[in-house]
Amino acid sequence: MTDNKKRIFGFLLVLSGAGFWGIGGTVSQYLFQEEGITVGWLVSVRLLLAGMLMIILASFLRGKLPVFAIWKDKNARIQVITFGILGMLGVQYTYMASINYGNAAVATLLQYLAPVFVLAYLTVRKLTKLNARNISAVIMALSGTFLLLTDGSLYTLAVSGRSIFWGILSGVALAFYTLYAGPLLKQWGSLYVIGWAMLIGGTAIGAFHLPQPFDISGWSMTTLLYLGFVIIFGTMLGFWFFLESLKYLDVQETSLLGSMEPLAAIVTAVLWLQIPFGWYQMFGTAIILVMVIYLSIAKEAVPPAKKAAA
Repeated sequence: MTDNKKRIFGFLLVLSGAGFWGIGGTVSQYLFQEEGITVGWLVSVRLLLAGMLMIILASFLRGKLPVFAIWKDKNARIQVITFGILGMLGVQYTYMASINYGNAAVATLLQYLAPVFVLAYLTVRKLTKLNARNISAVIMALSGTFLLLTDGSLYTLAVSGRSIFWGILSGVALAFYTLYAGPLLKQWGSLYVIGWAMLIGGTAIGAFHLPQPFDISGWSMTTLLYLGFVIIFGTMLGFWFFLESLKYLDVQETSLLGSMEPLAAIVTAVLWLQIPFGWYQMFGTAIILVMVIYLSIAKEAVPPAKKAAA
């Protein structure tokens, strides 16, 4: 494969992965609102099944590294458990809760505030300097978020307060996810780390939600297909394709193209679920996306926050 074909293949991978993430959020909203599926149940099932599939996939693609090797290293064992609960489960639950109380479009954009939280952490730790570029990014993030949540009115909110609360927490969790995952991913590989983190997070929340009775007798084949899409495309393939694209593109390119996720969430939520989205909200969305691109280009200021998330 020529270098040009590799780049094209990388573009297709990252766009597909980010698109699957965004559409998966909208499909999850449908399952919450139309099928009565609870957040805890969906998150636990999603993480457990997608995690198992990723571990199986990793065993085929990386056969030389034993599946349980990471558990023989004490430090790695502690790190992957921490990452699975605070990182993977933290991101997944808060994101889905925000969707449940609001909609996929707003939840995805609030999660995309993660670069600002990463920047704040790096500044407090004195790992980067607060300069004009960084201040501009924060102003863009705050302005875009204000327009997104209020649709230009000081007296009303476009989504519920609970959706905003969980959405902001999702951005904080994604910031932790991004900052914490680096050494683990580098040493053990993305498929194994993400797969085990999903299994850990799914087991942790599943212990509370899966034992509870849940009636699926009224589900149609369409409901099952939507659930399968969330698990396979919106989770496993979304992560895999996005991470695989790093073999063909640099991190900056994948971060920029990852902005397809909120666009996919917005388009599908508006066209399919008929979610109202005002002009001020669209303008706020544009500002937030510009902020993400702005920080992604400024690699020296802050690492990309959407390396592997939703």
